[in-house]
Amino acid sequence: MQNKLFVGSLPWATDDAQLQELFSQFGEVTSARVMTDKFTGRSRGFGFVEFANDADAQKAVEALDGSTLGGRQIVVNVARPREERN
Repeated sequence: MQNKLFVGSLPWATDDAQLQELFSQFGEVTSARVMTDKFTGRSRGFGFVEFANDADAQKAVEALDGSTLGGRQIVVNVARPREERN
């Protein structure tokens, strides 16, 4: 298990602080970031949360995957390494 999680289908209004607050109930969050478009600054609808340890990350996945945030059903799973683009 990794301690970095992918969070998808986020409501557009979700910011870093809200993401951190949601996940901090499961353990120590070392970073929480909603990804934004580099040109418009608007949310891209997904983000990443990193925990201090794997056990807390696993608890968050089990509790939050498929839950509802701001009227949208979110997806939470272990982040995969970024693939190289040509």
